[in-house]
Amino acid sequence: MKVLITGGMGFIGRAVTKKLIESSVNSITIVDPLTEKIHGPDAKPFDFMNPMVNFIKGDISDRAVIEPLLLSADAVIHLAAETGTGQSMYEIELYNKVNITATSLMLDILSNNKHKIKKFLVASSRAIYGEGKYTCNQHGAVYPNARLDKDMSKGDFEVKCPFCATNCNVEATTEDSLIHPSSFYGITKHFQESIVMTMCPNIGIAPVALRYQNVYGPGQSLNNPYTGILSIFSNLLRAGKNIEIFEDGQESRDFVFIEDVADATAASLLNEKANNQILNIGSGVSTSVIDVANTLKMLYGSSSKLSVNGKYRIGDIRHNFADISRAKEAIGFTPRYDFKNGIKCFTDWVNTQEVKSDDSYKRSLEEMKQKNLYK
Repeated sequence: MKVLITGGMGFIGRAVTKKLIESSVNSITIVDPLTEKIHGPDAKPFDFMNPMVNFIKGDISDRAVIEPLLLSADAVIHLAAETGTGQSMYEIELYNKVNITATSLMLDILSNNKHKIKKFLVASSRAIYGEGKYTCNQHGAVYPNARLDKDMSKGDFEVKCPFCATNCNVEATTEDSLIHPSSFYGITKHFQESIVMTMCPNIGIAPVALRYQNVYGPGQSLNNPYTGILSIFSNLLRAGKNIEIFEDGQESRDFVFIEDVADATAASLLNEKANNQILNIGSGVSTSVIDVANTLKMLYGSSSKLSVNGKYRIGDIRHNFADISRAKEAIGFTPRYDFKNGIKCFTDWVNTQEVKSDDSYKRSLEEMKQKNLYK
């Protein structure tokens, strides 16, 4: 099997490539533009060498780059995307170009040319759910709208029932939950997933959409200030800088370790039971941001101070964690790493990296503040 991985030099792409080298796959081609924001100014094509891996530096929105790669592949793992909810709220054209237009181009090529591709796996996101699934004491299962600025400005960060406006309790979000993203990033990932799942069966390709939760672990970018609180907090703590935690610190996420994500992605490619499926890939457990910050501070032995500032970003969700029972049934997915073990692996790796002490995170918040998206 010849596999094309778009965005394969990214965090997930590198882990998946290593996993596939150990499998029945006999050829892997990676296409990636090596953007400085993610990879830094001195990015190298790959951090390990293997004769079955071919790297192409290029932009998938360029037909001349992506067409010959698609037409020589047997399967596609489509990971290339702009990520980060905050930046997406004002970089509309960029997110549309990379996440939607480039994916449309790939499907246009496959729809109008003879190809050999049998499976097309797209990296979707938990962001498409928005706030996800909740329970109201009066109305049962509900899918709340995005939180209102007028409530959060008063320090009320809880999610409200869309019918009676009382506080709701978060539940594990299933794949059949309502899709209602609260950020432009979420919108683009929903559109990307939808066109793949809709168009591929019409051209003889089995689609698979993996809705990744918050992926973390050794190898993730420490350069990009727009995504990943683990990287942001790690940089601040190691540099001895204080951390200001948004809202009341009780907002939570489903953190899933990179090795578990690589396992699930490889299994989805190689297992026919994944064909035509949409699968949540997470840990199935929620962890609060304040717990994350305290855990990182302890593991780094940092003297930095933590404070909850009550500020917030428009487009952020309050909670979300995945119901992963469908992935377990389809591909046998059971996470091997809980947060305690995974975060220790992550911090051990971070401690081998150069301390990042620039002000990129501060600048990113200033950008959002200027756009009236950080308050």
